[in-house]
Amino acid sequence: MTDNGNTRADVTVDLRGLSCPGPLLGAKKLIDEMEPGQVLLLLSDCPGTPDDLFAWVRFTDNQIAGTERRPDGSHGFYIRKGRARELAVNVTLDLRGAVCPGPIVEAKKLLNGMRAGETLKLVSNCPGVAGDVADWVKATGLRLLGSEETGPGEFEFYIGK
Repeated sequence: MTDNGNTRADVTVDLRGLSCPGPLLGAKKLIDEMEPGQVLLLLSDCPGTPDDLFAWVRFTDNQIAGTERRPDGSHGFYIRKGRARELAVNVTLDLRGAVCPGPIVEAKKLLNGMRAGETLKLVSNCPGVAGDVADWVKATGLRLLGSEETGPGEFEFYIGK
């Protein structure tokens, strides 16, 4: 298994060197054979792969659980088969465009006024927010109920109080 800190891969496929749509077609073939909830790590160096994948998941029952830049300049895409279960959200905080640590500061203020058992959906495209949220949740005793990269560098976090 491979781990990017937030998501573990059950299967890894290295499709570096293939031009688009090769990486997407290879990922689709493997995802089709996987069980719901399993994660595929797709390695690709084709510049069109992010656009292909994010468009593809909008029309399928799959999700991009995370991405990472690799030391060789390629990218790793963690693709989860099936969507995470729908979470009941009490409050949505959309902070796209706010720079770090703004999203966490504002989420903390909002969570302070929420009751135990309630869920906050935090939307952010701040670089580094994925690691910041994961560390913050661990340090504060909150629960990260789920997260998804909904577009290149854009995340949704479901934080339980």
